[in-house]
Amino acid sequence: MRNDYLRHTLWLFLCSLVLVFPAKSFAWSNHALGTWQALAEPLDEKKIPQIRAESLENFLSKEAHAIERLLDAEEQWARTYVPSYPARPESLRFQRPGSRAQFLTALRINPNAKLPLYLQIKPNASSAALALAEKLPWQDVTTLSHAPSVEKCAFIQIKEGEKVTALDVIASASDEPDYGLDLGLWEDNGTSYGQRYGFGKEPFGNPALEYATQAPFHIGFFHESPIILAAAGFLKRTYPEYRIHMYQSLADHAFRSGHDYWGWRFAGWALHYIQDLTQPYHASVLPGLSVPRMLWINALDLAGAPTAKREVITLLSNRHAALENYQYYRMHSAYAMNNESDELLSAVRQTSYERNIAAYTTSAIRQVISKESHAAADATDALLEQVLPAKYISDPNYQFGEAEPNINLFALLKQSPLAHQQRMSEAVSGLMMNFGVHSRSFVNALFPITKAKK
Repeated sequence: MRNDYLRHTLWLFLCSLVLVFPAKSFAWSNHALGTWQALAEPLDEKKIPQIRAESLENFLSKEAHAIERLLDAEEQWARTYVPSYPARPESLRFQRPGSRAQFLTALRINPNAKLPLYLQIKPNASSAALALAEKLPWQDVTTLSHAPSVEKCAFIQIKEGEKVTALDVIASASDEPDYGLDLGLWEDNGTSYGQRYGFGKEPFGNPALEYATQAPFHIGFFHESPIILAAAGFLKRTYPEYRIHMYQSLADHAFRSGHDYWGWRFAGWALHYIQDLTQPYHASVLPGLSVPRMLWINALDLAGAPTAKREVITLLSNRHAALENYQYYRMHSAYAMNNESDELLSAVRQTSYERNIAAYTTSAIRQVISKESHAAADATDALLEQVLPAKYISDPNYQFGEAEPNINLFALLKQSPLAHQQRMSEAVSGLMMNFGVHSRSFVNALFPITKAKK
């Protein structure tokens, strides 16, 4: 009886708490900033030639028969290997000749996804080069009506057949899943396609918040304590493995069939979810909060004192956002100033311990990548509390990003003691090193494919 009571109490607490948690589910802000650094050297070493841009419609018209078989095989793989996987309805099956709309529906992604031929441009791109390019408004790459992280980016349009580098394609694509691909997919999200896709109701998060609906595809709570998972089984309904494997298989096929542009673009999509899992707040549901403390806070709430729970929600959300804010502004500043020696940029390129990392396999998602991030979560949360200004980290009356939408924690931290700056730099560098290591591990698995074609 006591165990049942504890499980029920935890269930109530976690249900209410994670309603807000995923609202800031964008993991690293602007994945391209890290991907350019992580892959520049390995792609250069392989001397991969420029590739020709290709529309999705052209790719599908030539590969519809193979894609039909591939997606059938992917469905069987997911049903076999992804725990709690909600089977794809037969009505969504891709069949040749297959249109763009049918393809997006078969992938069970947002059918309104823009997917133009485009590239994101580095913050240090010369004004002369940009003047010659056809700029693309941010609204043309995302379905989001308000997307602060996307609005800061510079995009250019490219044309069918235009030569582009593999690095620019995969870097740009590595940020693309945050442009709306996974929004509105649950039956309670108020979209017609969410009601058809078969994913069921959103397992956690606020289904009324547009951006929050992507969270279960971008996080993986694979290493929570047994008591938490027993009490809150809905936390098991996270699906980055499904997305990664599907996009990896599409990339594999695109390379083998001579569609290198889509090979690198699909690879970038898969890479996004791997990189998300290197963010501690995407691998741990409540960093810094022990099970006994959860029980105590929930007991207070049940007794009519909800303040402690509201404060935990706010602080968790603020710390999640603060980590991303520091990472984004620090890396963006380094690019803008052409500071390749910046500690974060250097960390993403760091290869010193890669010899200890096994070649990428699907099992690495749980056994290595998310496990590593989960192990770092409590220490990361504690560090943020210790080194960042208390207003942004420890004040439950402050909503990060709302009162001060243009807050730049990297700039603010320069006013703090040098020891605080160094500790923050070291901690985030360690996380970004994981970002780079696992990015290269995944992409290195594609090199035998590209080499075999030549």
